[in-house]
Amino acid sequence: MGKSVRVEIHGETSSTSLRSLYSSLAQEPAWRGRVDVIKAPHPPETLSSSLPEALVIALVPGGAVSILVGAVVAWARRQAVGDVVCKLSRPDGTSVEVSAPIARSLRGADELSALVADVVRRLEHGAGAPDGE
Repeated sequence: MGKSVRVEIHGETSSTSLRSLYSSLAQEPAWRGRVDVIKAPHPPETLSSSLPEALVIALVPGGAVSILVGAVVAWARRQAVGDVVCKLSRPDGTSVEVSAPIARSLRGADELSALVADVVRRLEHGAGAPDGE
């Protein structure tokens, strides 16, 4: 797997949500110094600052993908309203989406673990790849 994962958020409040996810990850010791904000370019004639477009998270070997996916799913579950969708992408273009409404609908540790495992498998092996490939 690549050495980084790009996270984009789609929804009504994507820039606010992206800042929220950044804050959530930045508070965790495992991600301090590993999360960068990518800002969207803005037209030169505007005075406003660029809005965040994506996060890029540097990974380290040894289960970092599982930890990252778990953190993103936990964050998505805390989004009380809205149809926020987090798109996690590898440098090779493989991507997986995590929907806040689906994450909020999970009941119990087994469903949560199953979602995290599925997202990790898809991100590591591609959406259509069987386990162990």
